[in-house]
Amino acid sequence: MTIRRWDDAKKTDNPAMNTHVHAAAKPPSTHDTTRIDDTRIGAVRPLITPALLNEWLPTPPAAQALVERSRAALSRVLHGADDRLIVVVGPCSIHDHDQAMEYARALKEQADALQDDLLIVMRVYFEKPRTTVGWKGYINDPHLDGSFAINEGLELARQLLLDVLEVGLPVGTEFLDLLSPQFISDLVSWGAIGARTTESQSHRQLASGLSCPVGFKNGTDGSVQIAADAVLAAGAAHSFMGMTKMGVAAIFETRGNPDGHIILRGGKAPNYDAAQVDAACAVLRKAGLREQLMIDCSHANSAKQHRRQVDVARDIGAQLAAGEQRITGVMVESHLHEGRQDLVAGQPLQSGISITDACIGWHDTEPLLRGLAQAVQQRRAK
Repeated sequence: MTIRRWDDAKKTDNPAMNTHVHAAAKPPSTHDTTRIDDTRIGAVRPLITPALLNEWLPTPPAAQALVERSRAALSRVLHGADDRLIVVVGPCSIHDHDQAMEYARALKEQADALQDDLLIVMRVYFEKPRTTVGWKGYINDPHLDGSFAINEGLELARQLLLDVLEVGLPVGTEFLDLLSPQFISDLVSWGAIGARTTESQSHRQLASGLSCPVGFKNGTDGSVQIAADAVLAAGAAHSFMGMTKMGVAAIFETRGNPDGHIILRGGKAPNYDAAQVDAACAVLRKAGLREQLMIDCSHANSAKQHRRQVDVARDIGAQLAAGEQRITGVMVESHLHEGRQDLVAGQPLQSGISITDACIGWHDTEPLLRGLAQAVQQRRAK
């Protein structure tokens, strides 16, 4: 019998499996790898750490309490303990602080007036997924000029979240970049994973560790199964690589997120009507998930025609009034003024109009919210 030494026992017969994690340190190497490494990187700039940003812009006790309360309230709706309707409403994307705050103050009035029937969350989206190229959002390019002042964008984004919370509104955002949540997620009450990233393993893992409820949109082709799979994956524990708030690479071990849910946003065809809600719930039932969902009034459900969001919301309201319990929330793209505008160098922007997807204006938003509140009252009376 051959007796193997301990350090030999660590090795396998496959040389490729013999790692150097526990091996003795070798002399430092100065071998030049520039010919094969980072050959397509034009520059590397320093990034502030989440811890430093949090020190500059700490979370006041009142904001922390609002985030905690609103997350708990959202969870109760998602689990059927609260019969209000979640409404995530706001601009397609944020590009101006003052305009966002003007919208927030108007929305706060409606949130207070309709709080018995609607749980209103302001949509505050800082990151924009692009089909090809284009402006990637307030964090990536806050000056709208291709300067990519990302450090400044992170600071401006966190400041805006703090200001909206000070008004008294909970906020929701899409998590696109895998590092940015470390800078702002403590201030977010509801998160979304977009149609382009719902199938991404990295985003499912991210969602499993987020402290807020997370909605997964169906795929761009309309597939609800992709979103259901994402909810299952996010509900499980994961281990993956990431960055701590101190800016250090680390292995994160998550517990799983019990507040995942799907969002119907349409695909090749709209999927907001009663028949599509039934079909989506059948997918959830087969997967062993709660039969409850949110509906996005925009995107493919409105055929990218912003005014049709009002029609979609009206249809959803009719379903609610008829007693539909499985619809727990809606999303609406709304701004101070309707429509959209192009971002053109040297050309001033009109105030209160989206520079990404077209939105309905505030004059349509108020009656839409009141109509949804009335529908919830009718559902409650059934």
